[in-house]
This record gives sequence, C-alpha cells and structure tokens, in this order.
Amino acid sequence: MIKSEFSSVGRSVNEQSINADLVFIGGGIAGTCGAIAAAREGLKVILVQDRPVLGGNASSEVRLWILGATSSMGNNNRWSREGGVLSEILIENMYRNPDGNAIILDTILLEKVKNEQNLTLLLNTAVYEVVKSAPDVIKEVIGFCSQNSTRYLLSASFFCDSSGDGIVAFQAGAAFRMGAESKDEFDEGFAPDKEYGELLGHSIYFFTKDAGRPITFTAPSYALKDVSSIVKYRSYDTSVHGCKLWWLEYGGRLDTIHQTEEIKWELWKVIYGIWDHVKNSGKYPEAENLTLEWVGQIPGKRESRRFEGDYILSQKDVVEQREHSDAVSYGGWSLDLHPADGVFSEKPGCNQWHSKGVYQIPLRSMYSKNIKNLWLAGRIISASHVAFGSSRVMATVSYSAQVIGIATQYCLKNGITPSKLANSEKVQELRQELMQNGHFIPCLAPEKTNLAHQAVLSASSEYKLKEFKADGSWHKLEYSTAQILPNAKGDKIKISFDIDAKESTNLTMQLRVSANPINYTPEIIIESREISVTPGKSILTTDFAHIITKDQYVFICILKNDLVSVQTSKMFLSGTMMLMNRYDKSVATSGVQLPPDGIGIDSFEFWLPSRRPAHQNLAFKLANAIEPFNVSNLINGLCRPTNAANVWVADLNDVHPSVTLTWDEPIEIKRIVLFFDSDFDHPLESTLRVHPERVVPHTVRNYRIMDADNKVIFEKSGNYQAVNEIILDHAINTSSIRIFPEHPSINVPAAIFEVQVF
Repeated sequence: MIKSEFSSVGRSVNEQSINADLVFIGGGIAGTCGAIAAAREGLKVILVQDRPVLGGNASSEVRLWILGATSSMGNNNRWSREGGVLSEILIENMYRNPDGNAIILDTILLEKVKNEQNLTLLLNTAVYEVVKSAPDVIKEVIGFCSQNSTRYLLSASFFCDSSGDGIVAFQAGAAFRMGAESKDEFDEGFAPDKEYGELLGHSIYFFTKDAGRPITFTAPSYALKDVSSIVKYRSYDTSVHGCKLWWLEYGGRLDTIHQTEEIKWELWKVIYGIWDHVKNSGKYPEAENLTLEWVGQIPGKRESRRFEGDYILSQKDVVEQREHSDAVSYGGWSLDLHPADGVFSEKPGCNQWHSKGVYQIPLRSMYSKNIKNLWLAGRIISASHVAFGSSRVMATVSYSAQVIGIATQYCLKNGITPSKLANSEKVQELRQELMQNGHFIPCLAPEKTNLAHQAVLSASSEYKLKEFKADGSWHKLEYSTAQILPNAKGDKIKISFDIDAKESTNLTMQLRVSANPINYTPEIIIESREISVTPGKSILTTDFAHIITKDQYVFICILKNDLVSVQTSKMFLSGTMMLMNRYDKSVATSGVQLPPDGIGIDSFEFWLPSRRPAHQNLAFKLANAIEPFNVSNLINGLCRPTNAANVWVADLNDVHPSVTLTWDEPIEIKRIVLFFDSDFDHPLESTLRVHPERVVPHTVRNYRIMDADNKVIFEKSGNYQAVNEIILDHAINTSSIRIFPEHPSINVPAAIFEVQVF
C-alpha cells in the first residue's frame, strides 16, 4: 500500500535522464527509418514519438500509403523505389501484409525498432522544451510521457528533428519558413499566388464496409448539412475509401500548426456530412448495405514549417535535375501542390507536374544553418514551398533520413558539425560509404572498396537476351506500346514481334532514347518506320539502321493502332519491361504532360508499365543478342538499373547457376552481402492497395555459398528480402567462394546485382 500525506510544496513527476549519440524527435516513417539506420551504424540512439504507434501518416491512426519517386508507377521514373531500411520494411510488409492492413504495418514498424539493441524507443512522449548549452548548440530536449507520468531529459551530441512541425528546431530558434515564396525569389514559375493559396491542408480518411444488410445512418448534429458541391467537384464514388480520399483536405488558409484542432473538426463535419448525403439523399442506392468502419481521429498533415539549411532546394533543382557535390539522396514525386481551400475549392484537388527523371537532394538541405548539432528530416527539410511539393512525401523523406546515422558517425569521428561535413571533402567519403551500403545516389559513380573487387569473377552462364517467348496473352494496341531494353551499344537493332491485325493497316515503329541517359523519358525519336500489315497473324520485323553509341536504355515503340494486337511474354527479366503511353487517371488527364506556358515545367509523354500481375514484357526476337547481364556487374557498385542493367543474370537453361569469386591467395572472410532484385519499379504501397504476391517474383528465394574446399559456409531457403547480410559464425580463410542461386521460377532467371565481401 502507498499512503502519502499532504505536501504543501506539491510533487514532481517521475524524472529520467538518458544520454545518447543521436536523438530523433518524431517517429513518423522518416524518424523511424532514420533511427533504425543510425542504430545499425553502432550509434546509441533515442527515438521519441508522441503517439502510441510509429509511422506517422503511414500508421493506423492516419492510414496513408507510403510513396515516393515511383509515384505509384504514374511517372517515367523507372526502377526508382527507395532502398535501405525503408525497402526492407516495405518488402516485409508485402510478405506479411499483402492486403495492406495499416494495423499490421504498425506491428512491423514496432518490431523493427524494438529489435535494435542500440535504440531506445519512447512512445506517447511529447518533447516540449529545448535546453541549449550555447545559442547555436542544443544540450538536451525534455519530453513528457502521459502514460507513465515520466519526464525525460534527453541529452546527446546530435539531435534530429523529424517531428513534422519542427518542434525542436522551432524552440531552438532555427530559421524557418511557412507558406509560399514569390516566383522571383528562386525563379519558380510554379509558385502559387494568393488565390491558389500558400499552404497545403490536412486530410482525414474514412473506411466503409458492406454489412450484408441495410444499414441506416443518423448524422451527428455537427455534420455539414450541404456537401453537394464537394461531391460534385470531387466526383465521390462509394467504392472509394481510405487514402484514395486524399482530396478530403482542408486548412490551407489557416495556421496548420496552432489551428490543427479546428481543421480536424471541420474535416469531421465534411466526412459525416458526406456520409449523411450518401446514406440519406437517395442518390446512392448502392450504399444501402454500407456502413462506416473507421474514421480517422487525427488529421494527416501535409505542410507547416520548413527550416533553412545551407541550401534551399527549389523548383529548378527538381525540373532540371541539378547535380550537387554533396548529394546524398534523391526524390522523384511530382511537384504536387493543392488549392488552399481544399474540398471547398472548385479547382482540382491537386496540381501535379513531373520532372523527366529523379533529382538529387544535397546534404546541405538536411540540417539547420543556425543550430550546429541539429539535423532536419521529414517534410521540414530546407526546401522552397514548390520543391517541398515533391520532397515532402514519405518514401522520399525516409530515404533521406537514413543518411543521418552514417553522417553523424562522420561528425563524431572527425569532431565536425553537419555543415562542416557537407562543405568539406569528407562529404565525398560519406557519399561513397553510403553507396557501399547499397544507398543509391543518382549520377554518382561508386568506388571499389571491398574484397570482392580484388577477386577474379566467373559465372556458369550469363543471360544473352535474344528472345522473349510468345507465351503470354495478346496485348491490344489501345496505347502506343514500347519494349524497353538495356543498351545495345555498338549494335544495330533488328527486332521482330508477333502481331494479329483485324484488317489491313499501317503500323508505325520507332526507336527512341532519353535525352539524359539516366532518364526513362523516350523523348528523342532516332528512327521512325511505317509498315504495312495484312489481316491475321504475322511477324512484324524492323531493322533500325542507327547504332547506339551511349550506355543507356532504348525504347522499341509501336504506336497506337487498336486494329492490331501484339503478343506478350510470361518472362520476367531484371532490367526489362513493357511500357505504354498512358496516364494515371487519379492524378492526370492525358498521356502527355502539357503544363501552361511560363511555369518552368517540361512537356513530355508518360510511358508507364503495367502493375503485376498484368503482362510485363512483349514477346520479341532480336537478330543479334544483347549481352548486358555480365558477371562483372556484380562489383560495379550499383544495385539497380540506371543507364545500364547493372545486374548479373544466369541463363534459364543453366540448371545449377553459380558465380565464383577467386583470389590469388587465401583471404579472411567475415561477412558477405548479397543484393538481389526486388523489382525497384514496383512501389510496394504499404496500405490499402492489395499486392498480387507476397514475394517479389524477381527475388532469389534459395541459395548456398561454398568455399574453395566445396564446403557449404552458408545456405538460405525461403528468402524474400533484397539485401542479405551474411555474418559468418567464424571467420574463414579461403581462396574462393561460389554462390549458387536458384532460379525463382521457370519464367524468372536467377539475378544478383551486387556481391560484397569483407
């Protein structure tokens, strides 16, 4: 029993002090991925989250899917899904949770964090005070946990504000911006005017379900009485729920920090008003058996403060794909701005303009220019309002946050600040170490640093691309269609397709490339041929005269003609796919991006793939095989297709494919890292969208590794992750290792992007 007498001086809550190398404030996707990555670097990390679950807007409290550079396959950014910890989480989520249940994602995020021995997690803990040891140095942050009535005093060498509103950066006095810059400040033609509004609002989603019997609904008294204009402008459909209701947005004319509760209430009014209209207006008879299953309790925030670093990312960085000497990350989402009036605006719910490829994000945008030991992560990084429209999305912010752990190690080892790191030659060492860890930085060539680079490589076979069998369905040319292939440098392309024409007609075939070799926007027509075809099935052959002189992808295009169908193949091959000149109807209106004059955005065509399980490749035959899948790719340091395939692929007829690394004399090996293909083109949305498989078809499931004495040193069955780190129980001395990956299926050859040996 506890019995306490009256205390005239009052009482203090329980207090606990914790010291760390790095404190992350905010456990959204950015903070979660950043904290995990930092802990794996050996740093002592604290992750503070003011909610009962992790994930922020991706959590079960908000239920927005995680997206980034792939834009849900709605742009031309091929193989651009973000890697690292985020990819690991998304692949794990697909394996356990292909139906996209946000509650299951909660458990995965919590498990990943709790499994890290170097990471201390504080849930339900709101940081409310910052203590500084100098005007430009944070000493500690103070937080309070409402669940255990404990005040935490958290001290560290470095802090990372990933809180969304920037509570730590704000209280520390860091320079920030809120709202839109003028068009002149950064020469941004897309900068909005006052009529459109300077801030993006909040959203709350709802889910419905079919109860199997008629369900009535009585609206609460605060429900909006007239929502006719909302459902008219936004074309509400009763089959849509969850984050597909992203347009349920409000608050861009208000203070999106201090008026969040007001915004929430207005969104509740809208949601219950819409549902009252659906159930009781008589205009939606299909909703008779529908009931509300879930309505969000907190809004998903898009925008509030953005803090200033040594560099402010702007529109031209995105559109022109500017290169930065301190680039450590990338983005690829559209410049995506929304009308400030949200659901009450007659304007479209979003205004999205894409660049032709991914763009670099510099380290100078990822820390405060005023507070020496403060990193910035999430949507608060240093960016203009327009650039923020792209850099704000969850996969992009989490990928950048993963950099902070290694960057902090560099700062600690060298006794320097983030600014000194970004503006010195040390940043080049950081960039190369990131690449060594499989972190992709566009346009950066990796250095060769591990023991695999000292080995002689050989393979039992190398895939020579000559033919994709005509064993798939027929694809009607309702859209112009292309087969995208790795470079055929030095070769002419002579290619044949199986077609079926309803009547005599002409087909146009084109050979195209991108102006920028790292992009996948087929804007340059090298050759165009018009070919007469006869009714029925036949073989369409084109011999292009042009010789490809650069390392880049080529597009073999067959222009739209709905009288003709082309046969597809069941083959899945790393670094190849079929594309169509079409568009994502949820955010675009045409297969061509046609921005207004003067806003600084390029016009170009969208060429998009089909989402699995739809066909992935056209069936075709090449007169001369192309050979981009060589074993030498295993040590080129690139773990995804870029301007080349960058992958070793075994011949499907090779029953026991293998690669061998041989050294002149025995070496000591403690660790081996394998990078398999996880189809970086597939976005792996975390929530709502159902995935057709639990495992990416391209990924090697089973493999074994043997030493020079043919002794098995490691064996794995049932793999589904892209990155396999093998830490041997005991270091071995051997002059060779041989890796035996099994083909994932009869239509998918074994493929490995990278082998690292330490």
